[in-house]
Amino acid sequence: METRTNNDKRNRSGRKQHRTPVAPYMAIGLSTVVYGIGSRKDIAKNLEIIEDGIHAAMSVVSINMPVKMIALAEGAMTGFTDEAFDVPHAIAAKELFIEIPGEETDRLAKIASHYETYIIAQCKARWPEVMKNRFFNTLFVIDPKGKVVHKVAKNHIFCRERSCTPHDIYDRWVEIFGDGIDAFYPVLKTRDIGNIGTICCSDGEYPEAVRALAFNGAEVVYRPSEAIPLTNSGYPGGGSWIIQNQAHAHFNSLYMICPNVGPVFLHPGMKHPFDVAGGHSHIVDYMGSVVSYSPSGYNTAVAATIDVEALRQFRVRNLNSNWIKDLRTEIFRTMYDQSIHPKNLWMKKDPEKHEKVDQYYRDNIRRLIERGTFTAPAHDFPGCSYKSASTDPEQDKWENIKQLWNDPQKR
Repeated sequence: METRTNNDKRNRSGRKQHRTPVAPYMAIGLSTVVYGIGSRKDIAKNLEIIEDGIHAAMSVVSINMPVKMIALAEGAMTGFTDEAFDVPHAIAAKELFIEIPGEETDRLAKIASHYETYIIAQCKARWPEVMKNRFFNTLFVIDPKGKVVHKVAKNHIFCRERSCTPHDIYDRWVEIFGDGIDAFYPVLKTRDIGNIGTICCSDGEYPEAVRALAFNGAEVVYRPSEAIPLTNSGYPGGGSWIIQNQAHAHFNSLYMICPNVGPVFLHPGMKHPFDVAGGHSHIVDYMGSVVSYSPSGYNTAVAATIDVEALRQFRVRNLNSNWIKDLRTEIFRTMYDQSIHPKNLWMKKDPEKHEKVDQYYRDNIRRLIERGTFTAPAHDFPGCSYKSASTDPEQDKWENIKQLWNDPQKR
């Protein structure tokens, strides 16, 4: 017979509900060396590195506390070929990226089942049910039975990322998923590891992203990868990336799991990888304290105990520093009435290349100056602009670039 305890809660009808406590568990954030892909088949090499890394991490971490979550870095499966080489979006969607679920996630599913753990990961993927010839930077969760139980698209990208976002096809996205917060920032609610939210890299540069997840009930948020100089600005390490994640955790009373990608071979012709991320993986607790940290990203891991029950006690018994509880929402309602970045950019046309996309960002800045949000400086100087690594336009064409994977001596 089931025993009722003081964990019993009453639902809205007044009936008691029994809640089983979430046992503390260990979470691992894995950093791996990555080989940039020239085709989808090249992902297999990165999956081998990931599998080896998981086995190694489990061998030493799982003796301290049962491991119930393994989080991979952004780029761990594919690298950043589309960004580094400005590959046309539709070509990258067709030749480089995956479906979820698919053969690549099936390999991860076997590991999740073997270790009876959740695996949280990122990969750029096609969503043909939403729009053909598009790929989205996708976060997904595989449960201990090997099933994909959560899939969400990244909402904010930096100016050198080629992914489509829900906002870029806003009308289509809303048609399918609705326009509520959960259409853009859904939360996976589980009985054994708590409520899981997922964002990626640039998403976390906006406080609204994690706040949206928190409003939807998130208790643990996965935010993989960030690049230099944000990760190594200042001392002792982690730069503004770690500051952002501590702030997210503190302001929203939740854990942040933040593995960073390891050194990357952009193409097979590189003799040495480039450490574009700079290391500094970390895990932050719900008070905003860093509880695990690694300066290196070269095939290593961070690991820490996640205590969801302690977090829940903190949220509901606290009258001070659980900040969401007395947020004066009415004050802020009109703050976002005016758009900044235009929606539906890629509803009718493919996402454009870096140089053209830069102009959208310049237009955003101009609008902010006109509104009085930004004050123009006294002198005008040239701003950031895109410069290809090649001086020959022919070499910038994908059909020539991908020869690097066929003949690494061609550089």
